[in-house]
Amino acid sequence: MPLYEDSQAQRSQARFIRQSMSERLLSREEEYRLARSWRDDGDADSLHELIRAYTRLVVSLATKFRNYGLPMGDLIQEGTIGLLQAASRFEPERNVRFSTYASWWIRSAMQDFILRNWSIVRTGTTAAQKTLFFNFRRLRARIEDSSGRPFDEDGRVEVAKHLSVPLHDVNHMESRLSASDQSLNARVGEDGDDEWQDHLTDDRSSPEDLVISFHDSLTRSEWIEQALLELSQREQTIIRARRLSDDSKTLEDLGKDLGVSKERVRQLEQRALQKMKALLLDRVKRPLDLLADA
Repeated sequence: MPLYEDSQAQRSQARFIRQSMSERLLSREEEYRLARSWRDDGDADSLHELIRAYTRLVVSLATKFRNYGLPMGDLIQEGTIGLLQAASRFEPERNVRFSTYASWWIRSAMQDFILRNWSIVRTGTTAAQKTLFFNFRRLRARIEDSSGRPFDEDGRVEVAKHLSVPLHDVNHMESRLSASDQSLNARVGEDGDDEWQDHLTDDRSSPEDLVISFHDSLTRSEWIEQALLELSQREQTIIRARRLSDDSKTLEDLGKDLGVSKERVRQLEQRALQKMKALLLDRVKRPLDLLADA
């Protein structure tokens, strides 16, 4: 963005904030009247007046989250969405001030925005982790001030107990908050030509290993098929249905199909497996070659 556009956006934002903070505060009766008019009659003017009066609340809450490195304007926009959601759900009959009700929606919208955009790595996927994310720094500072020593393992245990979260979540969050995202294309060292991605290791199998594994798998399949053809037709049916099918049949179902008891099916299956084992051992020079992970 050109500098003049950036400056213009900052001036517009400052003007919006000044205007929001100068809006007249509403009395309880006024906000109830506007809320009912919007809810019952769909009066857009009432909604706009209600929103304008409490945009100052959005600005106030946005300043509390400005230390997370996200633009103030974006926080205000997300908070305004939360304010609109509050206006659409507010029930005057519950005898609660709109500002109290709207604060929860505004804060929630901003927190969700921060969690989505603070890092490219997803942070705070559960309610407990979300609470930990937004309270860790405050609790850490309080513990350091009260103890007069650097934050240590005892401090992490105290945070875990205070927020009712596992200790490993506290350790993970501390490491996440102490490190910022970095590009894999960033140079290693000031004068280095290498990038960080050049030093990443690939734990996947090499193309050569994949080809060998695929060839070995085909060979084992051929051995099993050849041994299977040496069995009787009934034994083949049992082995295919019990051992070579994704939807394996039970002994009872096979017994019904073959007209024998399930115990007889079990005996035939064991006999067929012993035959196949003998045939395979007779054909294969190294028995370990039969194992996929050998």
